Amino acid sequence: MTSAAPRLRDLDDQRPSWWHYHGDGVPAADPSRLVLPDPPNWRLFEGEPVQPPPGEDSEETERKLGRPDVFPPRRADRQECDMVNAAILLRRPLLVTGQPGSGKSAIAFRVARELGLGRVLQWAITSRTALRSGLYEYDAIGRAQAVTSAPDAERRTGDFVRLGPLGTALLAYERPRVLLVDELDKSDIDLPNDLLDVFERGQFPIPELVRVSRHEGEASVYTDDPGAVAAIREGRVRCRAFPIVVITSNGEREFPPAFLRRCLLLELPMPSAADLAAMVRAQLPDAADGRPDLINDFLSRGTHDVLARDQLLNAFYLTNSGAYSQDDEAWQRLITAIWHSLAQER
Repeated sequence: MTSAAPRLRDLDDQRPSWWHYHGDGVPAADPSRLVLPDPPNWRLFEGEPVQPPPGEDSEETERKLGRPDVFPPRRADRQECDMVNAAILLRRPLLVTGQPGSGKSAIAFRVARELGLGRVLQWAITSRTALRSGLYEYDAIGRAQAVTSAPDAERRTGDFVRLGPLGTALLAYERPRVLLVDELDKSDIDLPNDLLDVFERGQFPIPELVRVSRHEGEASVYTDDPGAVAAIREGRVRCRAFPIVVITSNGEREFPPAFLRRCLLLELPMPSAADLAAMVRAQLPDAADGRPDLINDFLSRGTHDVLARDQLLNAFYLTNSGAYSQDDEAWQRLITAIWHSLAQER
């Protein structure tokens, strides 16, 4: 590192004071960044009972972002930081669009790691995904089997309820959870509109618990966090701190105007050479010796093919095996096979 290289403190001094998210994926060293401001009055919620804070999932986060202690860190552009921080302050979902491999889902993991918000809740969307699967599941068959096998045993309804990623995010946490709704454009045409009421009200009922609420006023249910349970009163999940919702889309379809009106929109460009170099440093510190020729080759191919960032990581990993030689025909055939276009996968 040369004496002219900026120090982390110098980088922090250039950022606006209202930013909590810096886009570098480094846990905040300044405690004031962890204290999020109150939301607007129209986004205030007072759900109860208050749940304990979630645990971390450092293994999953490191797989997604790489190590946080590699210098220099990633530098997010102004548009990304402005829009992510606006979504945090306004408590509105952030709809992130861009080509496959542009790093849309990584934003959710950076927010969670930088601001110490615990495990990221992930809801992967397909054409068969319905709203209820994100909210909760009720195992009616399991309950019937349990009653049949042990009719005298005490069975509480909550034992057969598991909250989905969206339902878990809407529990009454003091600090917001981070929810990643991945590839919403693959959903059924009705799902975006179905989400509107939940996003606006910050709560939803579980009819199976509502029906027994006179006898089971507070139910204990399973959540989307491994091994975790949560208390629910009167059969209704009510949020306290509205979650930080990151919704990704590859642009396969347009969303209804009513849905777009309630989201903040961010379109991510394809990563620059500097962004790709920072990604390689975080994921493969031993292989990150600059290698600008490999990054430039990747970028030049990306002008006519749709490529993802993890395809570049695959190539860097192979260089550690000694396979890399820019003029080697065998290498060029191998790299062409690895860097196949994702255009048909959109």
